[in-house]
Amino acid sequence: MYTFDHMSIKKEFYPDIFHPFYFIRNELARKIKEHSFLLNGDLLDFGCGAKPYKQLFSHCKSYVGVDYEGAGHSHTGEEIEYFYNGKTLPFTNESFDSIFASEVFEHLFNLSEIIPELNRVMKTGGRLLVTCPFAWPEHEKPYDYARYTLFALTSVLEANGFKMIKTDKSGNFFLAVHQLNTIYVYQHVCGKFSLNNRLPILSAIARKVVTPIMNIGGLVGNAILPKNGEFYLNNIVVAEKIR
Repeated sequence: MYTFDHMSIKKEFYPDIFHPFYFIRNELARKIKEHSFLLNGDLLDFGCGAKPYKQLFSHCKSYVGVDYEGAGHSHTGEEIEYFYNGKTLPFTNESFDSIFASEVFEHLFNLSEIIPELNRVMKTGGRLLVTCPFAWPEHEKPYDYARYTLFALTSVLEANGFKMIKTDKSGNFFLAVHQLNTIYVYQHVCGKFSLNNRLPILSAIARKVVTPIMNIGGLVGNAILPKNGEFYLNNIVVAEKIR
């Protein structure tokens, strides 16, 4: 299920109009690319998984991935250089110029213990780029612990030796609601067409037809409706280590 190659990474994390996660995945990739050049030098991808955004950091000197072996999915086929025990990272003090952590913080029950570890392995003046969901269903169960506002992320990072450089959001009120509706229809409505799972081909056909129609409707709606940022898809934060 989680065996990745270049083509499958592109399909899942940079999806086309037929994908039910079209808006959240593309908006997130766009925002990471926008802020990626604030990181440089030796970079640590914390919670790297399949490293779907590695290409966006080609300007960095090196790119090393670390992940937790007991996470909510198999790591088969993922290019992970190091595993850690959930508490202590296997690196010496001030090993990295930059750290990238995308869609990881919501899976850390002990976030207040992990951020000091990230600080420890980062050089003073180094930068941390974090993304995490704000509006998203439960996933990688049971390792899905939290949703954060930008205010919460700012508070916990500043309390652990970081200064905020950038705070940003992906999506907006309309796109967040529309994306969640698309997932609901894809997963729970189209599935009903399978006649209690006796004819799964009907469900697959329904998803292939309904998903792009909903995504096109989202593009049109987002173009003409008022924008509001009080409800959104993802948080994006860049912070600098000051102590």
